[in-house]
Amino acid sequence: MSKSISLRFALPSMLLAAATASQAHTGHGAHGLVEGLAHPFLGLDHLLAMVAVGLWSAIALPVGRRLLGPGVFLAALLIGALLSWEGVALPAVESSVAASVVLLGAMLFAGRHVPTSLGLTLVGAAALFHGYAHGSELAVGASAVAYAAGFMGATTLLHGVGLAAGVGLQRLPDRVARLAATVVGGAGVVMLAARL
Repeated sequence: MSKSISLRFALPSMLLAAATASQAHTGHGAHGLVEGLAHPFLGLDHLLAMVAVGLWSAIALPVGRRLLGPGVFLAALLIGALLSWEGVALPAVESSVAASVVLLGAMLFAGRHVPTSLGLTLVGAAALFHGYAHGSELAVGASAVAYAAGFMGATTLLHGVGLAAGVGLQRLPDRVARLAATVVGGAGVVMLAARL
C-alpha cells in the first residue's frame, strides 16, 4: 500500500471522526437494555476505543493472555459507570474519552513494545472514563442493571471484533497494522481537538 493511498484512507477517516465527535454523548435519557446496547455504537470515540482494545490485545499480548485487555476494560468500564451513578465527579470526562482514543492508537502503533502491565493499566484508565460517560447517560429512575447489561454486552462484542481483526492483521504486512493505528490515533486527535 503506497503512502498516497494510506493518506487517502486515513484523512477521510479522521474527518469522519471530527464530524461525529460532537454526537458522542447527546445527553441523558438512556432507559434500559436497548439504549445500553446501542450506546457504544453511537459514538465514534467508544467504537474506536473498544475495537482498539481488542486489536491491541491480539497484537501485543501472548495468545493465552489476549482476553486480559478486554477483561480489564470491562471491569473498569463498570466501575466508571458506578462512579457516575454514585455522583462521584471525574474531571474532563469528554476530553479524557477522546484522549483515550489517541492513547490506544499509540499503543497499537507500539504493539509489543508496551509492557503488559503498563498497557493493561492504560486500558483500565481509558475504560474508567468511557464507563463514566456511559453511566452519565442513564435517565433518572431507569434500570441501571438493564442499561449496564446492554453496554457491557455491546462492548464485549466490539472487543471480539477487535480481537478477530488483530489476529487477521498479524497475517498482513506490518504497515497495515501501523495504518490502522494511525487512523485510530488520528481520529482521536481530531476528536480531542474538537472537545478542547
